[in-house]
Amino acid sequence: MVHEKATTFLNNFKEYTTDHLTLICPCHFGLESVLKREITDLGYEVSQVEDGKVSFEGDWQAVCYANVFLRSAERILVKAGAFHAESYEELFQGTRAIEWERFFPRDAKFWVAKAASVRSKLFSPRDIQSVMKKAMVERMSQRYHTSSFPETGAGFPVRVTILKDEVTVGIDTSGISLHKRGYRLLTAKAPISETLAAALILLTPWKKDRILVDPFCGSGTFPIEAAMIAANIAPGMNREFLSESWEHLIPKKLWYEVIDDAGSRINDQIETDIQGYDIDGEIIRAARENARNAGVDHLIHFQRRPVSELNHPKKYGFVITNPPYGERLEEKRMLPALYREIGEAFRRLDSWSEYVITSYDQAEKYIGRKADKNRKIYNGMIKTYLYQFQGPKPPQKAVREVTT
Repeated sequence: MVHEKATTFLNNFKEYTTDHLTLICPCHFGLESVLKREITDLGYEVSQVEDGKVSFEGDWQAVCYANVFLRSAERILVKAGAFHAESYEELFQGTRAIEWERFFPRDAKFWVAKAASVRSKLFSPRDIQSVMKKAMVERMSQRYHTSSFPETGAGFPVRVTILKDEVTVGIDTSGISLHKRGYRLLTAKAPISETLAAALILLTPWKKDRILVDPFCGSGTFPIEAAMIAANIAPGMNREFLSESWEHLIPKKLWYEVIDDAGSRINDQIETDIQGYDIDGEIIRAARENARNAGVDHLIHFQRRPVSELNHPKKYGFVITNPPYGERLEEKRMLPALYREIGEAFRRLDSWSEYVITSYDQAEKYIGRKADKNRKIYNGMIKTYLYQFQGPKPPQKAVREVTT
């Protein structure tokens, strides 16, 4: 449910929060259920779940909360309109019918930042963008009684998707993608994104009182995201959002109140056992620096160590990891031996649960065990599978022991 403090200051900003909005949140394909649960936990009503996105009902306050708090969303879009279009004339008329003046002031900088079309008669992104921009200008000209716009004010990038000739138009409130938390200044060769790492952790039954190890931690994304979840640190606390400049819609004070609310929820004075290993000492140093930037370095133990030395005396822990995929031919030849080592390490971890995301299609064969579950997930343009090797639930006594 929405935090008590949020309810208090909501009453002070009724004039800014009475607008009913539908917010569209793109996410990684295959992890929509995680984002749906996050939105529900924030206290908002989910209206639609589709491949790669979740929509919910809210207001301008919800724009702030979603940007600051959602861990698995890629960005937050305000739905401006939807219509059917099989021709560029229908696209023009449908776009012109949208009440752009509801969102854009006269000096707004507005453009179609991205157009995506799937199984539709209109398929050229450049043409879609051009036609929609012309329609937006015509609508704005009629409403503001001018033929020219300075476009010197706040930015309003528009994103459009056309699926089977159904057009959905959204205004991007985030700007830079939400996976850019602001802490990861140094990266490994093939880093997993922060939003994907957080979503995968939230997909598992891991809780902060359980051990978590990533033996291929790279720049530290899995351990850092886990520590932020454990300490209840909102992922968007230390970054900026494009819609902060939309002061005619969202007052600055509302953003400050939401950030204050996020700060009041943090509890980083906790006992955790979160560990990250990598064979590259430079990468481990980068991971430590990233963890410091995130404010969670005191909650994570990073160590230079190969997966062949992965071991732990305690039971009922979790391995959550993103081992090498072998995208290059010379690396692919090394994968059978590497995944055998992973399997041997897993067998030493009595009663642990292991979650491995990889595009390597022989992973189960060389790990030496069929996963209890697997889930197809797109990591960018790469089709990967999350192999889930589930261990037993610990008895209540064991849960207390793993924290001591």
